[in-house]
Amino acid sequence: MTSTTADQIQSGRQPAVSSSAWSGHLKWLALVSVAILAVFWRDAADMVRIWWTISTYNHCLLIIPILIWLVQQRQEELAKLVPEIWLPGLGLIAIASLGWLLGQAAGVAFARQLGLLMMLQGAVVTLLGPTVARGLFFPLMFSFFLVPFGEEIVPFLQMVTAKLSMIFLGWANIPAFIDGIFISTPTGYFRVAEACSGIKFLIAMLAYGALVSNVCFQSWNRRILFMAAAIIVPVIANGIRAFGTIYIAHHTTLDFAAGFDHIFYGWFFFAFVLILVMAIGWPFFDRSIDDPMIDGDALRERQNKGTSRHKPMPVMAAIAAIVLVPVLWTSVLAAQTSPVPEKIVLPEVPGWEIVSYQPLYPWQPQFDGASHELLGRYRNQATGDQVDLAIAVYDRQGEGREMVGYGQGALVPDSGWSRNRSLDAPEGGDAAELIAPGPVVREVISFYRIGDKLTGSNSVVKLETLKRNIFGGPQQAVAILVSSEITGNDAPGRATRAFLADLGPIDKLADAMAGLR
Repeated sequence: MTSTTADQIQSGRQPAVSSSAWSGHLKWLALVSVAILAVFWRDAADMVRIWWTISTYNHCLLIIPILIWLVQQRQEELAKLVPEIWLPGLGLIAIASLGWLLGQAAGVAFARQLGLLMMLQGAVVTLLGPTVARGLFFPLMFSFFLVPFGEEIVPFLQMVTAKLSMIFLGWANIPAFIDGIFISTPTGYFRVAEACSGIKFLIAMLAYGALVSNVCFQSWNRRILFMAAAIIVPVIANGIRAFGTIYIAHHTTLDFAAGFDHIFYGWFFFAFVLILVMAIGWPFFDRSIDDPMIDGDALRERQNKGTSRHKPMPVMAAIAAIVLVPVLWTSVLAAQTSPVPEKIVLPEVPGWEIVSYQPLYPWQPQFDGASHELLGRYRNQATGDQVDLAIAVYDRQGEGREMVGYGQGALVPDSGWSRNRSLDAPEGGDAAELIAPGPVVREVISFYRIGDKLTGSNSVVKLETLKRNIFGGPQQAVAILVSSEITGNDAPGRATRAFLADLGPIDKLADAMAGLR
């Protein structure tokens, strides 16, 4: 029960809500949040492990303290609001729970982690109400930066960095030739590696730009312009850094340039970019340090005075049911067995003989958690052409056992290989040209067999995996990669196509390897 003082009536200010009204709702929220984290502890632990061990996401360790600070900034104004149970918020939790189910079924960690975060956000909206959620809108949105993302755009950023470097090299009158993400100059041969793509600083700058835009700006136009600077400046700066390394190598030595790059490219570089972005935005800050982050009085005036009261226990039981159903569903389906042969061997191919595997540059496809893996080299007895065949068999896919995804398949991060371009692929496959230092060029044709689908598309594999993990059915999956090194004037595809013609139908080979035929 609250009381209104004469000073508050004269000033027109709304009285603060009794702390007991907040106390109960916050206890319910804390209980539900702990329960959700306990149920999905593996996903929560994976997120923390990624923050701690992968430098690209080290900045995520600061997000939680920042979220606490953002809530404290709003605490005085939030105290003017009345927390309430809002049943439509259960719909948000249900959507998040469905997202987690789809991520679990498809083997997509990002979807599971995003679903977990959105369940926690949905709990806030359900147990504190829409008005309080409006007051916490930015902290809730900022919490999305807790979910690791961005690996998918690394190849794109590598290409952008390489092209920017070429522009700057042209301005510096340094002769250079570009082939994908490889740059040749009179001094040497340079590769824009995954670590040099700039993804680490771009993601951190996105989070930092969003924070500054909210704390230091009131104008939405200025916020948008500052966010644009937080994206564009790091990308251009990373291109300049790559150019600088090549420029220094051109005027000194490769070893000196590599040492300089190793020292300069780190958080020192990020600090420089951060200071540069802040220097650009500083003159345009339009929020005073004393300005409240939200207007509690205005929010309370919009609050529905006739909102009905709901008992917490039925609502919390509903939340428990919503978050547990997908976990129980996937657990039941995971108990189904999909056996594969105890042993598989490389197939015999007419006109080809198996020889020792001696690549010009080491190449080893990666298939984490596969039940069986094979890699062998075949030599055409008539022409002498050599082709590599890699096979991976899964009895089922799951956490840490995905057949496709970042770092899976023909292109393994930090292996020295980079995707240069797509090639014409036979039906049901995907063809790509890879390049390694040397340069060594390799063509890889990838086939994936899951159920009755033969495809070269990662998306189709994910969709088929999702369908089987939700609705049941055979779980066996097979990856078949046919590859050859391209040397001299060899035309891409000549050796691999000849091998495929003699190998026979890929779908039959895949089914045989999985024990389905």
